[in-house]
Amino acid sequence: QVHLVESGGGTVQTGGSLRLSCVASGADFSIDAMGWYRQRPGNQRELVATMIRSGRRNYAESVKGRFTISRDDMKNTVYLQMNSLKPEDTAVYYCAADKHSILYSDYGAGFDYWGQGTQVTVSS
Repeated sequence: QVHLVESGGGTVQTGGSLRLSCVASGADFSIDAMGWYRQRPGNQRELVATMIRSGRRNYAESVKGRFTISRDDMKNTVYLQMNSLKPEDTAVYYCAADKHSILYSDYGAGFDYWGQGTQVTVSS
């Protein structure tokens, strides 16, 4: 069973930055896709960014140019650097992982493993 643990959430002012981390443990297979999704109040879960082992990345339009996803496969860790944060980025951010090469999944379909989520609050 794969266990994902996120960290790095918190409260920041508009224009600030945060870096989220997610460590995967317990996998007896090679993790290919890792990603970040978020759920804003009153909304369904949505894509933030995904990255597959080959290095290809996919971002939601709303975060392009502000957020960067990266990973360290030696540490089974995925990161999300969030800059120029806006109040509309306020959400619970979830880490996702899967053994398949999932790059384009708007709502997280196909990902088998999920973290518990970390709250990000951007104050105006």
